[in-house]
Amino acid sequence: MSVALFRSPVLGAMPHGFFGRSGGVSAGAMWGLNAGYGSGDDPAAIAENRRRAIEAVLPGAQLTTVHQVHGAQCVEAGDWPEPERPRADALVTDRPGLLLGILTADCAPVLLADPDARVVGAAHAGWRGALGGITESTIAAMERLGARRERICAAVGPCIGQDSYEVDEAFRARFLEQDAANDRFFTAGPAGRPHFHLSGYVRHRLLGAGIGAVETLRLDTYCDPDLFYSYRRSTHRGEPSYGRHISMIGLVA
Repeated sequence: MSVALFRSPVLGAMPHGFFGRSGGVSAGAMWGLNAGYGSGDDPAAIAENRRRAIEAVLPGAQLTTVHQVHGAQCVEAGDWPEPERPRADALVTDRPGLLLGILTADCAPVLLADPDARVVGAAHAGWRGALGGITESTIAAMERLGARRERICAAVGPCIGQDSYEVDEAFRARFLEQDAANDRFFTAGPAGRPHFHLSGYVRHRLLGAGIGAVETLRLDTYCDPDLFYSYRRSTHRGEPSYGRHISMIGLVA
């Protein structure tokens, strides 16, 4: 089975991809292309899954990730070993042959590029990071490498959809406290509780930062267990752990 790879037209020919779960070697509840060492899966299987993803996007490239903490810190990608990854939720680079990787399982992966400046970025946008400004931090870090925000294009990959994302009133209040207009990203669900539009909110923050173009893939990770991992679905099913998707972007030499 080949890997499930989704690309975004807005990123054009930049080497990139949002991966689903098919095409990997992990077995059991996390079958497929699980890329997360924190899942408790067989490390050898995860290494092979990552290798397959790299080969599908930029063969021979070096993959760089961070220790994601649901914050708003962005770092410039380096050559750190896996155990010494910085605690951050986004990374940027202007180095050819380097792939930036972000792991998600309901949160929104965001890939960004300024093709003219040859600068790329990748961000993990959960609700905390999105509210805290992770996308703005990533854009600012790209600018420090020579990008111009009006040239930056961004794609928001598979994440939990609004129909699947029931929250409570305290969650909604956090967003309204920041900006009353954020109420547009909430609707009442069948049980009367609010449902949050994560990808719509992330898109709003990206456009509000003044970048050139944004695309959302509109793929709900919760609803399709044959294609995607989902933290919330695994929790609802009482599963012991859950797999992680990987999303990548890089530069050719």
